[in-house]
Amino acid sequence: MSNEPSIFDTVYDRTETDSQKWQKYEHKDILPMWVADMDFHAPEVVLDALHERIDHGIFGYARPEPSCTDAIVEMLEREYNWKIDPSWLVWLPGLVVGLNIASRAFCEPQHNVLTTTPIYPPFIFGPKFQKRPVVKAPMALDGDRYVIDWDALEAAVTPDTKLFLFCNPHNPCARVFEREELLKVIEFCERHDLICCSDEIHCELVLDVRKHIPLASVSEEANKRVFTFIAPSKTYNLAGLGCSIAIIPDENLRRQFTMATRGIMAEVNNLGYTACEAAYRYAQDWRDELQRYLAGNRDLIHNFIKSEIPEIGLYQHEATYLSWMDVSKLGLKDPIGHFESHGIGLSDGVPFDSKVHVRLNFGCPRSTLEEGLRRLKAGVDALR
Repeated sequence: MSNEPSIFDTVYDRTETDSQKWQKYEHKDILPMWVADMDFHAPEVVLDALHERIDHGIFGYARPEPSCTDAIVEMLEREYNWKIDPSWLVWLPGLVVGLNIASRAFCEPQHNVLTTTPIYPPFIFGPKFQKRPVVKAPMALDGDRYVIDWDALEAAVTPDTKLFLFCNPHNPCARVFEREELLKVIEFCERHDLICCSDEIHCELVLDVRKHIPLASVSEEANKRVFTFIAPSKTYNLAGLGCSIAIIPDENLRRQFTMATRGIMAEVNNLGYTACEAAYRYAQDWRDELQRYLAGNRDLIHNFIKSEIPEIGLYQHEATYLSWMDVSKLGLKDPIGHFESHGIGLSDGVPFDSKVHVRLNFGCPRSTLEEGLRRLKAGVDALR
């Protein structure tokens, strides 16, 4: 972990702003480390583009400029050697919207949606909001690394299963799935004739030397049944601008998905398009520094917990700025309430399908993380 100063060391005051993350504990001495929202300024190149767009002064209904679409196509080929056609893109005001739309588009009420758990809560709630049942296949542990439990998947899938919701890089398990695993996902979907929605919103937050592989890029068969969600929101801290993208190679699937959006989905706004293009076209150096900084934060967490609070269990962490922590040894009936009483606000594991985990967001300056870890330790010390 470098001792050199970083732009990410700067602490910004987000209190008394529109931040959901910080409003949750307004006027309380609780450090918010829950929702996936970083405490960093967006890249200067993105801010410059937004200023220029605001100075234009007109904000009518928006469509992406060809240069915005080109930026996405070029980014995918540059970063992942994935050549896509611009016609495959469907713009969305958010990934959660996309999960709901996918459930409507590809499942009738008598069908069910399959996912692995633990998982980002909208994977479970989204289909339920659309009155589509969810079937869950628990992931397995290989040492301290989460892996897909293929037997559990086979046991969970039914003839009524039509859609598989997949997450890579995985939230909250922080896995970057390898090519062999991805090929098995495609083979599984092909064998059971499943459409697969691959949430890859954290694809640019891979840490260390690993490389993200888009699921849809691994085979010709993948193009027929996989569609992918990406967005600049997590990597470049632009979630509030509401701009996400579905990449749907198959024309029939794309038509079904688009039809399911009609009349219920808001359009992406002007500033969302502007920020998206600037991030994907110009902010690679910023992202590279962010990845190094987050890797340092992850290492700090692992070293601190190993030496100071070994009662908390951790896992191999390959991507994202979200640490999945096993607190089962603490015997807490209400882990979130307990740690809030010691000044730190974490994400509850229950919506992710686990009663014995919490999730910590370390997308913050190192000094903030150090304070959060001190408060986490105070919560554990109180039980000793």
